[in-house]
Amino acid sequence: MLAVIDYGSGNLESVVRALRQLGAEPVVAQSPAAVEQADRLVLPGVGFFDKAMAHLESNGLANALRQRVEVDQVPILGICLGFQLFTRRSEEGGVNGFGWIDAETRRFDFGGGPEALKVPHMGWNEVAPPQGAGILAGLEPGACFYFAHSYYVACNDPEAAAATTVYGHPFTSAVQRGNIIGTQFHPEISHVNGFRLLERFLESA
Repeated sequence: MLAVIDYGSGNLESVVRALRQLGAEPVVAQSPAAVEQADRLVLPGVGFFDKAMAHLESNGLANALRQRVEVDQVPILGICLGFQLFTRRSEEGGVNGFGWIDAETRRFDFGGGPEALKVPHMGWNEVAPPQGAGILAGLEPGACFYFAHSYYVACNDPEAAAATTVYGHPFTSAVQRGNIIGTQFHPEISHVNGFRLLERFLESA
């Protein structure tokens, strides 16, 4: 069973719709019981780091996710805020994340001058995966995905970093470490490249 975690995130419906277009039958999980039955998990998200973690903790979803991801090694895909929740902490607040990757979530800061890049980073941007980078392997040079975020993941584990994107400076736009996969971009609205990534996740062991 494929479970998409519902914790009040803004892009849940678009993720569910994309997965259905690929032939999957995702279940929207609002309880620990649904997480416990899943053999694949998707953690979407558009919103605030602290509020998201507080919601997950308050209804038991966080502990259910820890069991399935850390102990049972169930594949999980985190998208945008869902990906950021994999990190240890965020500059957005004071609540700890899951800490599944050695990384921190930081805010883009380009100063306030007229030439400064806009925050949030929104729109299409290039994703550059290293050679043979797991779920993103085989992407054509210059492959683009859709982004919408004010915070980015600063990954301290080069072996987990699956892709890099440049917006003012390079940042980690995807990670893959064992069963843990995260993307800062939104594959569900990234057309052919995004659907290819989702297909690979659905096929993952």
